Amino acid sequence: MWRFSMKKIIVTGCNGQLGRAVNLFFKDAADISFVNTDVGELDITNIDKVMELAREVKPYAIINCAAHTGVDACETEYDKAFKINAIGPRNLAIAARETGAKLMHISTDYVFDGKATKPYVETDATNPHGAYGSTKLAGENFVKDFADRYFILRTAWLYGDGKNFAKTMLRLPEDHDMVTVVGDQFGSPTSAAELTKAINALLFTENYGTFHATCEGSCSWAEFAKEVFRLAGKATQVKAITTEEYGAAAPRPAYSVLENRMFKLTTDFMFADWHDAIAEYIKTL
Repeated sequence: MWRFSMKKIIVTGCNGQLGRAVNLFFKDAADISFVNTDVGELDITNIDKVMELAREVKPYAIINCAAHTGVDACETEYDKAFKINAIGPRNLAIAARETGAKLMHISTDYVFDGKATKPYVETDATNPHGAYGSTKLAGENFVKDFADRYFILRTAWLYGDGKNFAKTMLRLPEDHDMVTVVGDQFGSPTSAAELTKAINALLFTENYGTFHATCEGSCSWAEFAKEVFRLAGKATQVKAITTEEYGAAAPRPAYSVLENRMFKLTTDFMFADWHDAIAEYIKTL
């Protein structure tokens, strides 16, 4: 007799932009049961707590959306960043291996140095500059070391339900006729909704490995801001400035455009163009 099989999935960082998008995407899936956790429910840096939950749930998969993403803060809180961005994924990888679960781990464009002149592919050499990138790369390496079945998705410039660049820009016209935005850093703005579709395209397959996962196309932050204002019908002007003029505490990659080569070579999934994705997002605000 056939029996209905419920897939239990642990989501870490469930209250972040991606965690919320994942829950929204799968909300009507009858065969999936989420065990949502954030820092209040599960400290991923504590191996005993991670193992306790994994043994109790016996998950089909773990989706790790948790991270210390404060790029500047990581410089002054390196140990905290390393625990969350590296030790946490290590613990989840160990738990996934012991319980037979798949691990979906989210990483970043910051694992590269940003000196390229063409989009990075998955096999390009990593060379992070700064604490955020180095701790995230350490997390990737721990996942590879300890997990048997894993997907590592490197994404960039993420926006969704939560604090993000697009929302920040849209608050500024209230008291600014002009804003200054960095114009010499290039990447691919990526919708959390699109990234969730990519997760869905991989999670229930055996197509393991490292994947770049960003919306198609690229722009500068200044160009991104202009498009946000245009779509929102705002007359606010954008003045492009240099990274040096902006004066951030931590180094940012000048060019971190990612090519989704592994998705294109091993799946039928295609990310939306960033223009189309941000247009859909602006409609929801």
